[in-house]
Amino acid sequence: MSRTTGCSRGARRRGCARAGRCAGGRGRRRRSRRPPSAGRRAGASARGFRRGGRDGVSRGTGRRRGRRPVRVRGPPGWRRGRRAEGAARRGRRRSRARPARTRGRPTRRRGRGGGPGRTSPAAPTLVLLHGFPTSSVVYGPLIGALRDDVHLIAPDLPGFGHTDAPAADAWDYTFDHLTDVVDALLERLGVTRYALHVHDYGAPVGFRLALRHPERVTGIVSQNGNAYEEGLTPFWEPIRTYWADPSPANTAALGTVIDRDAVHWQYTHGVPDVERVDPSYELHDHALLTRPGNAGVQLALLLDYRTNPPLYPVWQEYLRTHRPPVLAVWGANDNIFAAAGAEAFARDVPDAQVHLLDAGHFPFVTHAAESADLIRAFLRALPR
Repeated sequence: MSRTTGCSRGARRRGCARAGRCAGGRGRRRRSRRPPSAGRRAGASARGFRRGGRDGVSRGTGRRRGRRPVRVRGPPGWRRGRRAEGAARRGRRRSRARPARTRGRPTRRRGRGGGPGRTSPAAPTLVLLHGFPTSSVVYGPLIGALRDDVHLIAPDLPGFGHTDAPAADAWDYTFDHLTDVVDALLERLGVTRYALHVHDYGAPVGFRLALRHPERVTGIVSQNGNAYEEGLTPFWEPIRTYWADPSPANTAALGTVIDRDAVHWQYTHGVPDVERVDPSYELHDHALLTRPGNAGVQLALLLDYRTNPPLYPVWQEYLRTHRPPVLAVWGANDNIFAAAGAEAFARDVPDAQVHLLDAGHFPFVTHAAESADLIRAFLRALPR
């Protein structure tokens, strides 16, 4: 406490800034024994603001015992700048999966990239439907590249990712039911105009959705999502045997589809440079595929896939009748769905854009930038 001669008792108790210089003060002001940060500074308001150097920024922000935390003041507009920096940092974060509930069953979906307020309301909406053996997590690079220009919705299909995966005897795993879940999700979100991005299992779900709501689909992006018989490779021969006779012996022959080596092959076959494949994808997928009871789920979906080739002519008629804009960006080296399946789109949609990349089954993983550029340009040209 500053001791001054001739000041009031209250002024001496407060360590008045004018002590020793006011009319009642005599003699020179003595330096306080307490450090400046320990007591209230000259001119401090009753609410605990501190004033510091010439630029107005406090030199100390420590908490004083028994009082409010110190608030910092800076030059005009400095808070707005800090908030803008925080918003920019948040905009760079990866989108997180957000739960939705459709008919009582939690469904996991990834958010729409930049989030509300960062993407223009007039931007197109793209629904990304993943395939086997993965989930919406595989769309991470594509979402990161498109998030500022497109509203993105990427659900995890039942049995995959973080969406519920009840046992095969507790829920009927068919592609019709997968479509029911996605359709209910989009209804709940109020999304009535969207383009579809289909890959692998996502293709039968997407084309079923397009048949239900042809007026809602503004365009189709296919990345190794098949709709033609010529797109089926010899890879499907043992699976066709399983379709014809799902005996225990034929079922056991396909029991290895969820093994780590099989998942690794899905990502790396046909890829000239396997260093472009992030190994965390196969680790993530294998961990979820090997959950208790999930082998039965995958075998049930694999068996129901036999309902898709008979629908190919129906989907092709939809393409010829409604003529949705089509972009096919395929991995030319895919041993599951041949490049002929991509080229066949031009037969039913003459204006279809077909691009074959030097990639395997996941072109949007190994060639994310090229895929994003083609998709962005395609979506910009679509009618809203």
